[in-house]
Amino acid sequence: MEVVTPVTIFQNALLSGAEVVRSVKLLSQLKGVFEDEAAFEKMDGDQVVYEVDAWLPVAEGTEGGLFFGLTHLYPGTVGDEYFMTRGHVHAVENRAEYYWGLEGEGLLLLMDSNRHTRAERMFPGSLHYIPGYTAHRVVNTGDSVLRFGACWPSDAGHNYEVIDKNGFSRRVKSSDNEPVLL
Repeated sequence: MEVVTPVTIFQNALLSGAEVVRSVKLLSQLKGVFEDEAAFEKMDGDQVVYEVDAWLPVAEGTEGGLFFGLTHLYPGTVGDEYFMTRGHVHAVENRAEYYWGLEGEGLLLLMDSNRHTRAERMFPGSLHYIPGYTAHRVVNTGDSVLRFGACWPSDAGHNYEVIDKNGFSRRVKSSDNEPVLL
């Protein structure tokens, strides 16, 4: 029997290997995401807000394929609004996705096509099903890095423009050092 060693390794909440693609999102790349534009402009635009490591074992657009990723969302605020991912819906809108918490704490924001937004608490061991036709974004409400995994169809694609244009219908802000969904 032939035994093959995988090219990509998932270990200790890290993803490594020749096939892993890393994306780094700087604060300056999130202009328009945070409500307090004055506070945003005063901050260091080179600050890393989050990083995504993705294993893409098949070509993007391959029907029946799956992608796997890990996001590292750093703690911080812009004004009283917690650091968050940009957020997206899938280009192929009926495609679902899974997220699961690995480290830290936060909230997964889910917004349906009628702009109703709800939040699910993220923590180590939490599992989140994101149905099709649902915009999603993650907010780090803790004092440490929020790490979470994701698995999505390789033909789902990402539509960031709809979120850039319309945003989410609700925001997560700090009030007395506690997260509040407004």
